[in-house]
Amino acid sequence: MNRNMTRFGDGLATGPDLAAAAAEAVRQATLPLDGRADLLCVFVSGADPQEVEHAARHAMAISDARTVVGCSAQGVIGRGQGVERDRKDIDDLGAVAAWAAILPGARLTPFQLETLRAEDRLVVVGMPESAPDDVVGILLADPHSFPVDAFVERSEEVLPGLPLVGGLAGGGLGESRLFVDDKVIESGAVGVVIGGPVEAMTLLSQGARPIGPLMTVTSAEQNILFELAGAPALEKLEEVVAGLTGEERDLAADGLLIGVAMDEYAEEHEQGDFLVRGVVGVDPDTGALAVGDVVETGQTVRFQVRDAGAADHDLEALVRGFDVGPVEGALLFSCNGRGRAMFGGSDHDIRALTGFGSVGGFFADGEIGPVAGRNHVHGFTASILAFGNRDARNDGRTAHGR
Repeated sequence: MNRNMTRFGDGLATGPDLAAAAAEAVRQATLPLDGRADLLCVFVSGADPQEVEHAARHAMAISDARTVVGCSAQGVIGRGQGVERDRKDIDDLGAVAAWAAILPGARLTPFQLETLRAEDRLVVVGMPESAPDDVVGILLADPHSFPVDAFVERSEEVLPGLPLVGGLAGGGLGESRLFVDDKVIESGAVGVVIGGPVEAMTLLSQGARPIGPLMTVTSAEQNILFELAGAPALEKLEEVVAGLTGEERDLAADGLLIGVAMDEYAEEHEQGDFLVRGVVGVDPDTGALAVGDVVETGQTVRFQVRDAGAADHDLEALVRGFDVGPVEGALLFSCNGRGRAMFGGSDHDIRALTGFGSVGGFFADGEIGPVAGRNHVHGFTASILAFGNRDARNDGRTAHGR
């Protein structure tokens, strides 16, 4: 393969005519490529679901990409910027982002997932069989009709070792749209599994800053923390809060988080080693804390807070520490709680990826990405799938994720 060939491209277009914007975004993304795109991702932001669907069908019709996936979104990312739609502004212009990739020798297997009821449980069908050389899966889901949390959390059982990256489509109940090849669907999930000789790496920026010490969970049941370090969990939390600065106390009051260490045997627990979840309830009578995930006795935890500064530092450090070699293109799934809501502008996350070549993506209603080798659904994060050039590496290995 020619190392100098252009393998990735991205496009972004806005305007009241979503179909025209889709055509322009696809043109921008595919024009610089040295050949036919293997994968085209299209993300459409618009107030009218029917117009979103029409734009998606137009994008797929004019594209000659071998595989196309995408979804509706509250905002889109491409051409070095983010564009977020204001739900309160009925005159908001629509926007379409497109991202295209040539992946020589890769095997792309698109899929559509449905949920069926079998006796007293739900069964997800449509996932392709795993192969030994699978590298990564891109997953886009409708949050209203698909059990995305349960599916992603249990993905290791049916997709062992396969990182999943993606996000939840934008739109209210019945308004989300998902695209795969020549189909537009209103429920379930879609995506593509990429296998073969592909150099790819997943990154996840959770944007949280630790406060207080590491503590061992000494009593817990499901998502309820009863004791930390042998004392009531609420008591340990109050000790931590008492030692904070005034600014940190304000951040904790706005949204306290807890990080659960993913590897109890690690000598040190550093950035990226915690699964960050919210503290969602307090019981003053028992001193228990309710958190946004199951926590087991014996696990290590640390309280956290999230703010723009912490999110900025976290993403910057993640990108700075990235060591898989030169990145030629990347997909970015950024929480719709970031952008203007967190940073005062829509371009923060994509600007942090300036050295990642052609970047495209969307603002998601929830992000999908692995932490310490296990797939999870997140909030307020930036989930990234970065592609490099295996021919540019001495060892030629394929990276699966952190």
